[in-house]
Amino acid sequence: MKLNIQFLPEQTKKFPMKPAATRCGTRMDAIRARFIPPAIGTLKRQERRAPYPAAAFPVCLRGMLATLAALALLTGSGCKPSGNAPKYETAPVTRGELIQHVTASGTLSAVVSVDVGSQVSGKIVAMSVDFNSPVKKGQVIAEIDPTVYAAALRQAEGELASAQADVTLKRQNLERKKTLLPLKAASQLDLDQAVAELAQAEATIVIRQASLESAQANLGYCKITAPVDGIVIARKVDVGQTLAAAMTTPILFTIAQDITKMNISATVSEADIGQVKDGQAVEFTVDAFPDDVFQGTVTQVRKSPTTTQNVVTYETIITVDNREQKLFPGMTADVSILVADHKDVLQLPNTALRYTPPTGAKFEQTPPAKLERNQRLVYSPGSNGTTLKPVIVKVGITDNVNTEILDGLTTAARVVTSDLSTTTKTGGFGGPPPGQ
Repeated sequence: MKLNIQFLPEQTKKFPMKPAATRCGTRMDAIRARFIPPAIGTLKRQERRAPYPAAAFPVCLRGMLATLAALALLTGSGCKPSGNAPKYETAPVTRGELIQHVTASGTLSAVVSVDVGSQVSGKIVAMSVDFNSPVKKGQVIAEIDPTVYAAALRQAEGELASAQADVTLKRQNLERKKTLLPLKAASQLDLDQAVAELAQAEATIVIRQASLESAQANLGYCKITAPVDGIVIARKVDVGQTLAAAMTTPILFTIAQDITKMNISATVSEADIGQVKDGQAVEFTVDAFPDDVFQGTVTQVRKSPTTTQNVVTYETIITVDNREQKLFPGMTADVSILVADHKDVLQLPNTALRYTPPTGAKFEQTPPAKLERNQRLVYSPGSNGTTLKPVIVKVGITDNVNTEILDGLTTAARVVTSDLSTTTKTGGFGGPPPGQ
């Protein structure tokens, strides 16, 4: 049995065309209905193979596509603005307050901090204070076993008594010699010898008295007392520990005399130390209170240098009021010292001082090749915005963002800070253009 299968010829669906004069304002639903083919699922078998006629796009849409293609080509080709357009970014010269700071870091400490040690060796048998304990001057804070030193004191007392008895005997012997000498019962030699023996006995008393006082002092050293009023900030021994005070003095406690007044020992670099003076105001922060800014005053600039890895620094002492006792000894402080405060001065951004013109820049006049020590070179835009005008300025203090202008510019001036068309090149302060 044979099956005859006959395929119907494909039919092409013809989409109606709008006239060429179709306006671009036609509603979008009408455009979709007339020029965009329906979804594939809604077409018949024959309609799915029908090509989409290219001529179905209206004239206005073809024009829009051409315009977009032209703009993309123009942008991709790197087309630049016309030659009369400005090529430089500028900033105005302003007038206002300028504050200069010197930054450093340091460590907080008590104004007076005393290490309490022991002058005698022995075992600690008692301790009456601990960390953060308030103490008064003369208060007993620890005690060393006094057994050995009490025995030494009694021995010294006995030796002194023996020496005193010997002096009494020698004195009586001298008196006897003086009586016998006129009777020819004793010679002059015997008398002289009695006088010398009495002097030796009296000297022995002095020696024994000194030994007694030393023994008394050593026994007193067994009781460790606070040398100042304050608070214990460190304890380095425990009860039962044996101290050996042979070569060095062992440290038992550290007492801060008054932590309501504290010092910061800040290290200032040699490049900045010339600007730091006594009495300058200081602001600082600590990591324990990052949102709080504390105040202080410079009280001493020490002239002794410290060299660490070829870096020279100088110690600067800053006094701090710690009435709330929020600050602890040993905290690290980030210090900012106010060294200058100039009000109502001309200033420009530091980016203008660092700006260096690109290669090929045009100038209204040739930039100078050399500048004096306090001079810098900046650039103002030319009259047409495409050339540069070099200007020599004298500078003053800086806050690392803006710099004071002492001479060379006015408030009406503008200075170049960067290029608009190329990446800004930065060099040293006020440098001439490349090739000059």
